[in-house]
Amino acid sequence: MYALILAVHIIVCIFLIIVVLLQSGKAADLAGAFGGMGSQTAFGPRGSATLLSKATTFFGGAVHGDSLSLSILATRNAGLGTSVLETTPQKGAPAMPVTPAPAPVQSARRRCRCR
Repeated sequence: MYALILAVHIIVCIFLIIVVLLQSGKAADLAGAFGGMGSQTAFGPRGSATLLSKATTFFGGAVHGDSLSLSILATRNAGLGTSVLETTPQKGAPAMPVTPAPAPVQSARRRCRCR
């Protein structure tokens, strides 16, 4: 099951790459390079949805769905509750020997407690 979904995911990714590369840019002229758009809208002129933009939406949704299903299958196959810390052997002694902290050094000068 995992291999089948992975194969579908790879094929859908390849189709998504092809569909995105076939599209033309919104501002392909020289004025678009410097920020001059044909309309005063925030994101440029909005045209009708072409077949390539609909295919991009479809393949994008398919990639997201495949990724979600692959991640769910991967966590089910991995076994929940296992981690690297649980699989390493535990030893009773610490890795480094613990040495006591040195005593604080008292200065030679004593402070006068005069009133």
